Amino acid sequence: MEALGRESRGPVRYASSAVAPSPADDLVPLLYKDFRATLFSQVLALTNHDRQWTEDVVQETMIRAWQHSDTLEREPGMLRGWLLTVARRIVIDGWRNRRVRPQEVALEIPENAESADRADSSLAALTITRALGELDAKYQSVIHETYLAGNTVRRAAEILGIPEGTVKSRLYTAMRQLRKALGEVAAR
Repeated sequence: MEALGRESRGPVRYASSAVAPSPADDLVPLLYKDFRATLFSQVLALTNHDRQWTEDVVQETMIRAWQHSDTLEREPGMLRGWLLTVARRIVIDGWRNRRVRPQEVALEIPENAESADRADSSLAALTITRALGELDAKYQSVIHETYLAGNTVRRAAEILGIPEGTVKSRLYTAMRQLRKALGEVAAR
C-alpha cells in the first residue's frame, strides 16, 4: 500500500481501496455507546463500589471484546450477556487474587533504629531562649503567659494585672524585638 500525501500533515490516504475496516473498528464504539453505562453499574456492585477497580474491569472487558471481535455475535442481547459474563469473571479473578495475596502489615520501628538528629532543634531552642533572656521583664512576662502558657490575651491580662490593650502592644513590641535579635544571631 502506498501512502499519498506524505508531505502534507493531513490524514494518510491509501491508494488501494482493498483495505476494509476491521470488525473491531465497528464494534468498540458500539460497545461503549450501548453497553458502558450498564456494564459500569453492574461491575460497580460486584466490586463493592470501588470506582477505580470498576473502571479497570470495564476497560479490560472492552479490550477482551475487541480481541474477540471477529467471533462475537453482534446481536445486542448476546453482546450484553457476553460482556457481563466476562466482567463478572474478571471481578471473580480479582477477588481471588486479593484473597491469595498476603496481608500487608505495618513494620514496627526497631528500638535500635537511628533517631533523628536533634542538634538543629536544640540549637534553635537555645538561640530563642537566649533572645528571650535579652528582653525586658515586662515583655518576657507577656510572651510567657500567651505563647508558652497558652493563655488568651484576656487571661494573660488578668494574670498580669494589666489591660488587654497593654498585653497586645507589649506582645507586638516583644515579637518585633525577638525577630530583630534572632535576625542578628542568624547573621553572625
